[in-house]
Amino acid sequence: MPFGPPVRLAALLARRELGLRLVAGDPGAELHWVHTSEMADPYPYLLGGELLLTAGVQLADAGADPERFVARAAQAGAAALGFGVTPVYDTVPEALAAACARHGLPLVEVEPGTTFAAVARAVWRLRADARLHELRRVTDAQRALATAAARPGPVPAVLKVLAGRLGGWAALYAPDGSEYAAAGRGLTPEEAAALSRLVAVVARAERRPSSASDTVAAGGAVGPGGGAGGAGGGAGAPGTAGGTGGSGTEGDPGAVAARGTGGPGTAGGPAGPGPGTAGAPAGPGPGGASRGVRLVAYSLGTGREGLTLGLALARHEEADQRIAETAMVLLSLLTAPHQGADEATRSAALVRLLLGARPEEVAPLLGEAPWTVVHARGGDGQAPPALGTPLVDAAGGTVRALLPAGREAEPQPGWTLGVSAPAGPGSLEAADAQAARALRRAEAAHTGLARHRAGGLDALVDPAEADAHARALLGPLLDSPALLETLRVWLSLHGGWDRTATALGVHRNTVRQRVARCATLLDADLEDAQTRMELWFALRRL
Repeated sequence: MPFGPPVRLAALLARRELGLRLVAGDPGAELHWVHTSEMADPYPYLLGGELLLTAGVQLADAGADPERFVARAAQAGAAALGFGVTPVYDTVPEALAAACARHGLPLVEVEPGTTFAAVARAVWRLRADARLHELRRVTDAQRALATAAARPGPVPAVLKVLAGRLGGWAALYAPDGSEYAAAGRGLTPEEAAALSRLVAVVARAERRPSSASDTVAAGGAVGPGGGAGGAGGGAGAPGTAGGTGGSGTEGDPGAVAARGTGGPGTAGGPAGPGPGTAGAPAGPGPGGASRGVRLVAYSLGTGREGLTLGLALARHEEADQRIAETAMVLLSLLTAPHQGADEATRSAALVRLLLGARPEEVAPLLGEAPWTVVHARGGDGQAPPALGTPLVDAAGGTVRALLPAGREAEPQPGWTLGVSAPAGPGSLEAADAQAARALRRAEAAHTGLARHRAGGLDALVDPAEADAHARALLGPLLDSPALLETLRVWLSLHGGWDRTATALGVHRNTVRQRVARCATLLDADLEDAQTRMELWFALRRL
């Protein structure tokens, strides 16, 4: 199912032009889609959550049983039944209405002038409007969270925004289970106890799962916790057949599912089949995961010292999960000192640099060499990508990050990355230039990640002699960084005018003018392969 909330039956009934009338059942039923059937047994053709439309053709036969038809539709997870009067029936059969009332299946009368296609179109329009509303809610929340992360005292600020946007409670817990920071409404004793159990599961030292969830029913009953899966290797638990909020895991590898107790529930999907695969969520229905308080604990780290984010959610919608995931990334970055070098150590490194210490002396405080520099662009205004390091500079249009030894840059959805070769503390400036060039190459090639390509014949030449030759050859261009950079990118892209223009963010005619100017100043034929190679080797030395 695409991202987007279901539509409540009451919203469809409110469309006066359709002339729909509720005959029996709860108008709060949630509709995910529409299906039309005149089959005597609709069960094999339903996925769950449908508004099942029928004109009652199958009920007009002698010996037809409305009770069995309704029972099978309810067992399949249908959200509601729409009955079209005419051409078969003039009114809704009383036996059908009674059966729907017994099985808790809402029954809607569709008047003669309303086609089933019009009803389906109305549902899809309502779903599209609801999806747009939820997307805006997620986007607004992400902006608010990013703004909070830039304020003084960012961790409490992010938690406060998160709790407000989710209408619940948000807290960070230390590895020993103590509360590190919190915001939002208070928890009931039952909620606090259940959340503490989830935090303990996530924070345990061996094979930490990435998340755990539970549901506290409206009356305070807490569902039994499920078993924990290992990090990256657990399978989702199946939904429960009876219980408020029975559900599978939230899609995290190794997550824990818990099932509540209470009113009627609906069956969930099967458990995930392999490592890192979460089970399908519980099917929609009157007793699905929309009741009770949802409790979730997310791991913010992979080591013994990692913090845990605990949430108590009033709503259980996908948009809420996306908002929580955004906050989780931000909090992971903001609390990264707890997962490696602490804040005092980072402050000491900064002070030493400002007072004149060489990078080689300061770098060991922040991590082990060699270091890798990563440049990233994209994200559409979202928080910086989670690269597994607290050393991130997100100012300006390019995010720059330093990865210590043992950390490998991986592609990030929505971002374009350029990655340098591993470098020692004294070569970080060169590595920064490598990452910048790799990023431009990635953007020109429309790929998510490009790495610096080192080595080659120039490694056989004495560095001092190579540097002197490069300065002499490129001397006429040294006072014009724009010409140097244009020539570098143009040569790296094999003289491609359009790709060079894309990489530099200028018009292709500007590229042509700059390259022509380079040829004039260098008094060189840039169409000659030998000339291009010499210039390329020289540019690599700058």
